[in-house]
Amino acid sequence: MSAGSIRLFILSICLIFICLNIYGQDSLKENNDRGYIVSVGDTLPAMDMILMDGSLVHSSDWKGKVVLLQFTASWCGVCRKEMPHIEADIWQEYKDREDFVLIGLDRDEPLEKMQSLAASTGITYPLAYDPGGYLFQKIAEKKAGITRNILVDENGVIVMLTRLYDKAEFEKLKEELAALLKK
Repeated sequence: MSAGSIRLFILSICLIFICLNIYGQDSLKENNDRGYIVSVGDTLPAMDMILMDGSLVHSSDWKGKVVLLQFTASWCGVCRKEMPHIEADIWQEYKDREDFVLIGLDRDEPLEKMQSLAASTGITYPLAYDPGGYLFQKIAEKKAGITRNILVDENGVIVMLTRLYDKAEFEKLKEELAALLKK
């Protein structure tokens, strides 16, 4: 092998490792943020939504309240698994508090699907329309999956972001919520 061939070989190997490192960092970042475009510590983007009962809700009305938003859909099996836990462990515990808001945002489905989802999962907490996933795209990449929960403190700052239903993460969500409501 000539000196030029050896240099070309070494340069090729270095380029391969650089490319692998860049790809690995992008994959790691993607796995860490799990498709979110917001982070803990960010202010929740402004949101206006219509609930199943037809009432209009503005996120600006939540000042001074702890908020839990759950992004869901009837076709999401993991959502269906998580929703009864949110109902039993969070909604039933805190629904009568003036300083707490819980809303499920149904991604791009009509009223009939939302009603069916609520009935089949046994939830009584409010569901809101998210036509076209417009509200979802304020917090996550357009093609990112659901279920997702966004916990927001009384100042509108995101405190916790969850993805899918993981029992340990859900327990942490409940702890964070309880701590915020004890302030």
